[in-house]
Amino acid sequence: MPVNLPTELLRSFAAIVDSGSMLRATERVFVTQSALSLQMKRLEDTLQASLFHRDGRRLVLTPAGQTLLVYARDILAMNDRAVSALTGDALAGPARVGLVQDFAETLLSGVLARFAQLNPDAQLQVRVGGSQELLEALAADRLDVVLCMGGSDDIAAIRVASTVWLGEDALVEEEVLPVAVLERPCRFRDAALAALDAAGRPYRVVLETPSLSVLRAAVNAGLGVSARTRIFSDRLLGAEAASLLPALPQVTYVRHTRANPHPTITRLADLMNVAVLDLEPENAP
Repeated sequence: MPVNLPTELLRSFAAIVDSGSMLRATERVFVTQSALSLQMKRLEDTLQASLFHRDGRRLVLTPAGQTLLVYARDILAMNDRAVSALTGDALAGPARVGLVQDFAETLLSGVLARFAQLNPDAQLQVRVGGSQELLEALAADRLDVVLCMGGSDDIAAIRVASTVWLGEDALVEEEVLPVAVLERPCRFRDAALAALDAAGRPYRVVLETPSLSVLRAAVNAGLGVSARTRIFSDRLLGAEAASLLPALPQVTYVRHTRANPHPTITRLADLMNVAVLDLEPENAP
C-alpha cells in the first residue's frame, strides 16, 4: 500500500521550518503548540524517519527533514494551484513586491524565480527602494509584501544582523577617515556617522550617492569605508583595523505583508522568509 502524506501535516511542517519554531508556527497554521507537536509525531511515524533534532533551543532539520522539505513545498504548491483553479481563487492583479537593494542584488533572484515557477499564472511587480519608502508604499496599498531593514526591536524582524565596517584596512590609518555613504534617509549612514561623532574620530565624506551599486563599487575600489551588513560586500575590515573604529548597532531583516493577504501573496512571503533564514551565519568567513 502506498503511503499518503496529508497536506495539513506537510503545511504544518513547512510552517515550523519557515518560522523557526513551533511556537511561531502556531500563528500560521492556527493550532496549539501541543497539537503541532502531535502532528509532527504523526508525520514522523508515517515516514518512519526523524525530521528535526534540537540544537540548544533551535529546531534543526535532519537529512530526512531536508529531503522532505523540498517535496513538501512542491506538493503544497500543486495543491494550492489546484484549489485556486477549481474555486476561481486566483490572484487578481500582480504580486507587488518591495525590496531594499541589498536583497534585490544578492539574495532574492532565486526566490522570485522559484515563485514564478510555482505560480506560472501570477505576474510579479518588483519595486526597489529604501526601507522607509517601501513601508510607506505598503501602508498606501501600493505593495503587497516588503523585505527591508529595521531596528533591533522591530516586531516584524525575521533575522538579526550585525552592522560591520567595510573597506580597505589602510584607510583606517589615515588621520581623517574617508567615508562613503548613501544619501538620506539611510539608517546605516546615520549609525556610522553617529558612532564616529560619539567616538571623536575625525572623518570626511568622500562619496555620497543614492545608488547602492555605486556605494559598493566605491568600497570595493578602496575609495572609502562604509557600514552595512555582511550581505552588502565581502570587503570586511580586518579584525585589527575594525577594532580602531567604534562599534555599530545591530539591525534586523524585516518582512511586512499587507493585511489579509491573498494565499498567493502568503506563499511568496513564506519563500522570502526561507531565503533570509538561509543566509550565511554571522560568523561565516
